[in-house]
Amino acid sequence: MAIAKLKIFPERDPIDPIKTEADGSITVAFNPTTYSISKSLSWSGPNDRRTNAPTLTFGGGGSRQLALELFFDSTEMPEPERDVRRQTDRIVRLTRILRHLDNPRPPICTLDWGGQTVDFPFVGIVSSLEQHFLLFHPTGQPLRATLKVAFLEFLVLGDDQRKTDPELTTRVVRRGDSLASIAAQVYDDPSAWRAIARANRIENPLTIAPGTKLTLPKR
Repeated sequence: MAIAKLKIFPERDPIDPIKTEADGSITVAFNPTTYSISKSLSWSGPNDRRTNAPTLTFGGGGSRQLALELFFDSTEMPEPERDVRRQTDRIVRLTRILRHLDNPRPPICTLDWGGQTVDFPFVGIVSSLEQHFLLFHPTGQPLRATLKVAFLEFLVLGDDQRKTDPELTTRVVRRGDSLASIAAQVYDDPSAWRAIARANRIENPLTIAPGTKLTLPKR
């Protein structure tokens, strides 16, 4: 069974939209052979010459970074599509600023790679991009390219809190919600609805009314 293609779903720019597939994705023609994820942690401490090492204080965690090397080849493309930059430009445009936003920034992208669920989907913004052109047509048009691109994880504070420490949050039930659907969103486990029911002393989860304010316990 073939491995699904890596897909990049960019945030839409209503002024100058990026050309995407029918599902809204930029689908890579060749899957990367490797990828890496890095994360930095901040530590600091006083520089005391009397000790072999400083006493460290934790200063917080940095964002994860996903690094990919993507390959593009247009050697078999017809004349109008022969320049490989017609393909790579869609990735390059992920670095452009969305100026219609109140706080302009590059688009937030969601990277999805088939059935992988540990590192993907990955939500982030391009933090670096490097292009290398490898093969050229006699006219000078580049035909092959590799792109080294890194995405810096983009977290919404409330979503991060729900994932790392859900006891800090509450949830107002909306129409169509169930305890199971809320548990799936908060804990990635719909069977955790029982923990929510116990924390809120709900005897019958089927009678929960829209507008009810729930405490989301830490599992």
